[in-house]
Amino acid sequence: MALENPAFRSAAFTGNSSVANAVSVEELQDIYNRPTAGAAQTGRMTVEDTVVKSVVAFAVMLVGASLGWVTAATMPAIWMVAGVIGFVLALVNIFKKEPSPALVLAYAAFQGIFVGAISATYAAAYDGIVIQAVLATLAVVGVTLALFASGKIRASKKATKVFLIAMVGYLVFSVLNLVLSMTGAVSNPWGLRGEFEIFGIPLGLVLGVLVVIMGAYSLVLDFDFIQRGVKNGAPSKYAWSGVFGILVTVIWLYLEILRMFAIARD
Repeated sequence: MALENPAFRSAAFTGNSSVANAVSVEELQDIYNRPTAGAAQTGRMTVEDTVVKSVVAFAVMLVGASLGWVTAATMPAIWMVAGVIGFVLALVNIFKKEPSPALVLAYAAFQGIFVGAISATYAAAYDGIVIQAVLATLAVVGVTLALFASGKIRASKKATKVFLIAMVGYLVFSVLNLVLSMTGAVSNPWGLRGEFEIFGIPLGLVLGVLVVIMGAYSLVLDFDFIQRGVKNGAPSKYAWSGVFGILVTVIWLYLEILRMFAIARD
């Protein structure tokens, strides 16, 4: 029979192989013509995704700040509790191995309540100081971002080491200042910041300038973290770590500028 003929079987096999090869080439061409999967499609960090997450986090913080602002005078216990909860959430987010969107947004909300109440207190004592502090904070953030994006400033090991030493020193000073103020050892309302002067300038203003510089470099570290995460293809969830870092730095920067302006007015 024809099917039993070796020559016929060979020809049939060759024909089927050609059809299979033709299909494979078409499939490969189709795959080749498809658009390359981007970072977003593969679940990796992107600058755009980080920006969106940052906008969401700051929006939550502003909602909390609005609540803190309107309840500052009538319900001080709320923002005091919110401040404690915000501090605890900050520690949890710092030491957590993997970022949690819920915890980051919770931090933004509670810290927003605290910041809003503090802002209302300053606004009652110093007319227009809040808008001045907000604009100054936005200016620092904007200039730092522009310089980083243009490559004018970058994080370095040496600068980071100096920054960490300065941060520890400032933390020790802040704790000492708080203790001296609470115990009555220093009568000035601003503690050591208002008690001492350097060439006629209150210590609080000198420290304020240094803190703004430290805050700007902290932003550089936050931007550098995001840039390295995008470059190295880190999972998209780590964008929340970058968002948390920016939140902490901007809030700290704003509160320090607010206090510096108040000391300058006094």
